[in-house]
Amino acid sequence: MESGNNLGYSYYMPKGGLLSLKTLCPGNCCDIFGVFNRYLAPAYHHDRCERSVQMKLYTLHKREFVMILLGFFVALGLVILIGLVGPPITWTAETLASSLLNVTENEMASGPFVLPSPPLTAYHQQLWLMAKIETRNQDGEAFEKPFTMTLDLYGSTKGGVVKVYEAPTQKDRRLTCPDQGMCNPITLFHVGFIDFNKYYIAIKFFGLESTHSRYHIKNIHFFFKTYNPSFTQLEISFRFLYSLTTFVVTSWLMYVLRKYVIADWSIEQKWMSTILLPLLFLYNNPALPLMFLMNSTVPGMLDAIFQVTFLSGIFLFWLSIYHGLRQVERRFLTFYLPKLILVGSLWVSAIILSCWQKLNSTRDPTYNLDMDTIKFNVKLYPR
Repeated sequence: MESGNNLGYSYYMPKGGLLSLKTLCPGNCCDIFGVFNRYLAPAYHHDRCERSVQMKLYTLHKREFVMILLGFFVALGLVILIGLVGPPITWTAETLASSLLNVTENEMASGPFVLPSPPLTAYHQQLWLMAKIETRNQDGEAFEKPFTMTLDLYGSTKGGVVKVYEAPTQKDRRLTCPDQGMCNPITLFHVGFIDFNKYYIAIKFFGLESTHSRYHIKNIHFFFKTYNPSFTQLEISFRFLYSLTTFVVTSWLMYVLRKYVIADWSIEQKWMSTILLPLLFLYNNPALPLMFLMNSTVPGMLDAIFQVTFLSGIFLFWLSIYHGLRQVERRFLTFYLPKLILVGSLWVSAIILSCWQKLNSTRDPTYNLDMDTIKFNVKLYPR
């Protein structure tokens, strides 16, 4: 004990310097303050607000960052260049009604029109038939006219011609002519899978007689539209390459992270390795060749489901990242569940709409999403 007589008080000088002050702090008190470290907001010099495996992105030098950006833009430029100089996506063949047999000028408004399709293969994927009616409307008057069409679809086989659908398909359509000359194109039918090497379509129109008498239908341009076989082969090659690349990157990332505990992974590493990269692998659809080998709607539906799921996963990822910038505790009920409900509702709606469209187009080749869904509209507020 030492006393300060001049100052009027006494004190003890601890031995061992400042290091001995540690004994003055009880262990429990220090532990309490240590618990709050994980709840403190990160400062500018902190790498992360929680301990995690450090990503290479945060330690890149300027030279490495520039090289990565340069490589990205070079790859993007190559893809754009291939898209510009590559084959076109679709292929179109035109047939005039005036060139068909047994079609006179008086029958331009009704038909029947028997149209043979071009030779087809599985690489054409799908087939559309569209029509553009040409009138001699010299007044420049815009008009609309509802009409009815019937369509019989036949397929050519080695043994002869087979009727694809037993009952004739009848649908209501609307002719829209904004000005003189050509009217807007009308989609007559759509086949989602090529079953035959050649199709024959017999079409009749009802209700265009008054239009023919007033504006005089000069000709009808029929267009057979399919995917370009060269583009289909290019698509298969690129999607296989992307699937293989995604699988290699996913395997490499899991191999690098295997020596760390999952609890120490950052939120980006968890999302990339366990959700986004596997969804990207499915988005590229390694089962794409089944669409050309199987006469079924299942491969097409799987492709639509994979694409919708990947886009929903991207949406959920960005919601979680932006919301979790200042949050360390990310509990499932309070953090992830509201986002899953929001994104899940969009995912279910997109899946139902895409599957519904594919099923209806398979059962009915004349199904049109814009024209044939009017009866499904629901009035929320009655007048």
